[in-house]
Amino acid sequence: MDPYARLEVDGKQYELPIVVGTEQERAIDITKLRGQSGLITLDPGYKNTGSCESAITFLNGEQGILRYRGYPIEELAEGSSYLEVAYLLIRGELPTRTQLDAWVEGVRYHTMVHEDLRQLYAAFPKAAHPMATCSAVVAALSTFYPEDLNPVDPAQVHASIERLLGKFPTITAYSYKHSIGQPFLYPSNRLSYVENFLRLMFGTPCEDYEPDPVVARALDMLLILHADHEQNCSTSTVRIAGSSRANLFASISAGISALWGPRHGGANQQVVEMLEAIDHEGLTGKQFVEQAKAHDDTSRLNGFGHRVYKNYDPRARIIKQAATDVLERLGVTSRLLEIAVDLERIALSDEYFIERKLYPNVDFYSGVIFKALGIPTPSFTAMFAMGRMAGWIAQWLEYHQEPGNAISRPRQIYTGPTERRFVPIDER
Repeated sequence: MDPYARLEVDGKQYELPIVVGTEQERAIDITKLRGQSGLITLDPGYKNTGSCESAITFLNGEQGILRYRGYPIEELAEGSSYLEVAYLLIRGELPTRTQLDAWVEGVRYHTMVHEDLRQLYAAFPKAAHPMATCSAVVAALSTFYPEDLNPVDPAQVHASIERLLGKFPTITAYSYKHSIGQPFLYPSNRLSYVENFLRLMFGTPCEDYEPDPVVARALDMLLILHADHEQNCSTSTVRIAGSSRANLFASISAGISALWGPRHGGANQQVVEMLEAIDHEGLTGKQFVEQAKAHDDTSRLNGFGHRVYKNYDPRARIIKQAATDVLERLGVTSRLLEIAVDLERIALSDEYFIERKLYPNVDFYSGVIFKALGIPTPSFTAMFAMGRMAGWIAQWLEYHQEPGNAISRPRQIYTGPTERRFVPIDER
């Protein structure tokens, strides 16, 4: 097989190396293209551009495959825990029992936030979106730990990793508590990672709160499913911010802001709002699907289709089953889940969606199960961020461990006016 692609421009030929990944993905290396030819490539939205080589997550959208460090997402969701998966993503291998115990203990030690940081919430309006609050508070962490901000010092980076994993559930829960005017609880080191979060979210000083183990396990699995997803918008943002040598807190804060958008992490909130509107208007699934297909109707079937997946999103299948199992075990019925299942059944048998390869994505069911677990709708995207924290950290670390890493600096094709002469303001 020829290891080069040949490009001919203006009668000149250029040989561009072909790079092959471990899963036989192939890419044309254009690193030296501009230096050799003066040309750049143009790819709006980076739909066909590989920004890096990565050993963290493998995603095959045509076959519906998702693996973390080689492990199928289905196996990790069934048999692992979020902190174990976080160790895998960040350290590269599954931990031994001794390694995992030390890892969990290190994270648990950092669940409490500085008292002065708690006071920061008082400056936010009650109606502030949790993602705005979380982004601001995570950025503020860099002011509390100035001694551990060097992105190329392993010991300082390790301290920042433990602080982010430990404190972000607390930061998220406090964003919710502030919005409803309830007091903040201190973390409890007797509880697991997810149990502690649930207590911080839903407990009060008035009475003891014991997290339901069924709910805790379902939420832990959701965090695993959201832990990483290759070079998406927020992950790329974290890498790009990190390439400037911004500290880990600042880089993660940038990723939270990118995730907030409705085209990215905010999509699960849109799905729930869509399902609630269908229920409120008394529509059948078929009626809404027909509305979504009509060109003169503004209705949109959220939660279907994905930039990468052209098959059933493997995470959606797991979440759908988990939602059904958890609701049955808790003895809870969900009208939203019933509508979602009906919409999926209709859409998957409709030629309009089949031709366009529009399958349910992770957002289609994640919002439903968050709702069923009692997570308030504005906090859905913050839950997404809590899961994605492990992947963001892993990707940030991988960038800094690359030999010869450089600051990210995309090129452009200029389409504005050619050279013009300045005219003084009185002569315009």
